Amino acid sequence: MSERAFPSQPATASDIACCVMSAVDVFFDLREEEIERINRVMSLREVSKGRIIYMPNDAGENLYILKQGRVQLYRLSTDGRKLVLTILGPGGLFGEMSMVGDGEYQTFAEAMDDSVVCVLGRAEMEWLIMECPQIALRLVNVIGQRLAETESRLKDIAFKSVPARIATLLLRLAGEGRMEIHGYTHQEISEIVGTYRETTTQTLNDFRAQGLIAISRKHIEILDEEGLSRIAEN
Repeated sequence: MSERAFPSQPATASDIACCVMSAVDVFFDLREEEIERINRVMSLREVSKGRIIYMPNDAGENLYILKQGRVQLYRLSTDGRKLVLTILGPGGLFGEMSMVGDGEYQTFAEAMDDSVVCVLGRAEMEWLIMECPQIALRLVNVIGQRLAETESRLKDIAFKSVPARIATLLLRLAGEGRMEIHGYTHQEISEIVGTYRETTTQTLNDFRAQGLIAISRKHIEILDEEGLSRIAEN
C-alpha cells in the first residue's frame, strides 16, 4: 500500500519550521518567501507502525522529512529476505532518489514506529531547486552519503563474519559516548546485518556470556566497548 492511503493534514508554521530546520543541511539558507511557499504546500502525514510509505517502482511524487518516529529504507531479495539499508530518526530526509533519474522510488520505506512525516510534492521541490540551485547540490550529497552507507553495508556482508557485523552495528547504533541501544528487536538487527534472527539471537547471547553486553527487552547495554571493537575489526 502506498503512502496515498494514509491521512494527511495541513502543516502549521511551527511544523514547517521544525521540519525545515531538522533538514538543515539541505534547506538551511532558504529565504523567508521560499519558506512561506513551502508552508502553503507542505502537509503532515501520520503513519502507523508497519505502514509502507512507498515501494520500488512507485512514482516518485514526494520528498519526505521525518518529524517523529523512525523509518527504515530497505530492499527485498527474490526469496523475500529483507536487507535494511538505513534507519532514519527525526530530521531524516528520504524519497530524494525520486528527484533524479526516472522519477521512481528505488526502495521500500516503512514506518518502524507510529510516525509523522512532512511531505513536499515533487513540483514544489523542483521549483525550489530552480530558485536555489544549491539545494540540488545538497541533495546530491545526501544521495552520495546514502550510497556510501549502502556500499559499506554490502561490503560488511560480503567480507565480515556475522559476529563482526553485529558488533559493528551495535557500536554504530550506540553512537559516540552512549553505551545503550533502545528500540531494536533481534529481527530488526538481523535485517540490518543480513542474517537470520536465530543467528543474531545466538550471537548476542554469546556476547552476553563473554561480558560484552547486557540484554533486556528491546534494550542492549554495551559493557565492553573495546572488546566489541576487536570483534568488529576481525
